[in-house]
Amino acid sequence: MALKPETASAILSVDLNALESNFRLVQSQAPTSDVASVIKANGYGLGVAEVFQALKKWNCQTFFISTLEEGLALRALDSTCEIMTLNGLFHNAEYEHISQKITPVIGSVDTLKRWMSCANDLGQPLPAVLHFDTGMNRLGFDAAEAQGVLSKLEEIHEALDIRYVMSHFACADEAEHDLNAQQIARFADIATHFPNTPKSLCNSSGIFRYPEHHYDLVRPGYCLYGGNPTPEAPNPMSAVVHLKTRILQLRTAVKGETTGYGASHSFDHDTLLATVSLGYADGFLRSGSNAAKLYWQGQPCPVVGRISMDLVTVDVSALKTPPVPGDWLEVLGENQSVDTLAQACGTIGYEILTSLGERYTRDYRS
Repeated sequence: MALKPETASAILSVDLNALESNFRLVQSQAPTSDVASVIKANGYGLGVAEVFQALKKWNCQTFFISTLEEGLALRALDSTCEIMTLNGLFHNAEYEHISQKITPVIGSVDTLKRWMSCANDLGQPLPAVLHFDTGMNRLGFDAAEAQGVLSKLEEIHEALDIRYVMSHFACADEAEHDLNAQQIARFADIATHFPNTPKSLCNSSGIFRYPEHHYDLVRPGYCLYGGNPTPEAPNPMSAVVHLKTRILQLRTAVKGETTGYGASHSFDHDTLLATVSLGYADGFLRSGSNAAKLYWQGQPCPVVGRISMDLVTVDVSALKTPPVPGDWLEVLGENQSVDTLAQACGTIGYEILTSLGERYTRDYRS
């Protein structure tokens, strides 16, 4: 949606300079590793085309997405970058990957067999990333499958061009979790079987916690977009997303009255309310009902009542100088980070970002 501040109900600003700063910071944290970018889920909700073009301009050459559909959309933007599908390879999708030069992340015996069969049919090696599960218990070769794969490495190397061997942390955002050390040890053991193959283990949190385990490629996602990779410490990343919404109406709720669906909030004193143009259709999660805050000139305005599809009511009665209809309230910005809003909504910043709605007027700043 084109930027028209005078008519917009809400404006989502994406600071591409901050995105670059975060990308550069990751590079400085992993100076001996290549830095890929994870831009799945529409660039974590920010707009994949704009995020991709910015990262490509800064010489990022490798991109991870989730699905073939995401890969095809990315390939339509650029014919040369390396694209890898984290969710693997469905039946009948093999030749779409081949024709569009999209590399599947292979993590099951069936998928490995099918991809090797395609390579043998074509008479040429096909690119692949081999994913070993070291503790996530989600995707990737499990311990038993891994033994079978490792026993057939000569055959696999003949059929495939293995770009990377990878695994994925389950708990890297939790500094003291025992599973982190277990996964590091398991992946180190697997790595010994691939002495000449590039390796990748670290996601956003892993990059900042485990510099000795960066291997050849790191895969930042959340931290690129301003999320804190080390939640127990101050956020080293720059804020990328700023969101503000416009006040539609002011009204006074009288003591004893309620507001919103379900009458979930009742007033014990007369209260000035602002109704704003924002709701769960815009990704402002319903779980923030009676819990989240918006900000007016740095002052908090608590959400009262249930968040509905298109509207939110906030208490502005404590403000020294109340706003008027048409004024802007901050949702994300100087006073409220993605992680802070997520905490108020009982979730994680990833969900806040990837839920950002399509109705916002978007402003890409560079």
